[in-house]
Amino acid sequence: MVKFAVLGCGRISSLHLEAVEKAKDAHLVAVCDIIEEKAVKASEKYSVPYYLDLEAMLKAEKPEVVIIGTPSGMHCEHTVICANYGANVLCEKPIEITKEKIDKMIKVCHEKGVKLGGIYQRRIYSGAVSAKKAIEEGKLGKLVLCDGYFKYHRSQEYYDSGDWRGTWELDGGGALMNQCIHGIDMLMWLCGDIEAVTAKCATLTRNIEVEDTAIILAKFKNGALGVIEGATSVCEGEDTIFDINGELGSISLGDDCFYKWKLSDNSEPPAIEDSLGGKNCSWVGVWEGHTMLIQDMAECVLYDRNPAIPPQDARKAVDVILAIYESSKLNKEVIVNG
Repeated sequence: MVKFAVLGCGRISSLHLEAVEKAKDAHLVAVCDIIEEKAVKASEKYSVPYYLDLEAMLKAEKPEVVIIGTPSGMHCEHTVICANYGANVLCEKPIEITKEKIDKMIKVCHEKGVKLGGIYQRRIYSGAVSAKKAIEEGKLGKLVLCDGYFKYHRSQEYYDSGDWRGTWELDGGGALMNQCIHGIDMLMWLCGDIEAVTAKCATLTRNIEVEDTAIILAKFKNGALGVIEGATSVCEGEDTIFDINGELGSISLGDDCFYKWKLSDNSEPPAIEDSLGGKNCSWVGVWEGHTMLIQDMAECVLYDRNPAIPPQDARKAVDVILAIYESSKLNKEVIVNG
């Protein structure tokens, strides 16, 4: 069994803690949070010791993997501390909020000989895997239009629940960096990397310093074009939609089904055995994807292999979102640079 610890006992930690319990090769040894009430609650539920200081936990428990679920702009700081103690890291999205911090995380983990993995659980589900396989096998032909629609609802109370939410310093952005990053990652995982973006971001309904609404024209490296709509401002969350069109076929998938499956081989849409990510991006406690990624990290430790989502992959959506912010600010097309 690989010893896991969870850093950050806030909203997302409920999925991490449940997933560690379910992963067959993972064993939870401790939790840590600077807010004692949160740490105590997690400690009591899972019958493990709690800590208020990361280094104290690392010294005492010597976890082999630390799952980082702290505010986004603190991921680098915490990853570096873990790496210096020889702990591997599985990091929540976004892996960090600046290129410089991501570079530092990758460099330090490489130097210390520890593994660094990202969390994009949408990639793991059976429907997504089936769609990717069909695209890679050429059953859509040349891709021409690759669109993503990520229209979610987050209340003002949600943003007020933590002083880091909706800030440039620690959230790194708004709807795109915190919620829609999953969809942007998935869109590129399915359709290929984005080369350039032309975007408009706005804050229309929430009292935050970052965007709650955005629209983007994307140009993919393979020549395809696409539209991305992202928001936390709509009155009711809608399905996460990936609408992929090629010269020979089309696939459209949402949060729990395929809306369209028209391929060159006239095949029927495959059955979806699990989830596609959580209906309407709502908080439904879907932990299966996290369990698979935690089990994957346990196997990385046991068999000395790379994570399913290495940091070079985990950073791609961040690089795109940073280019989107620059495009909106400058009112022009911006090339995506990693």
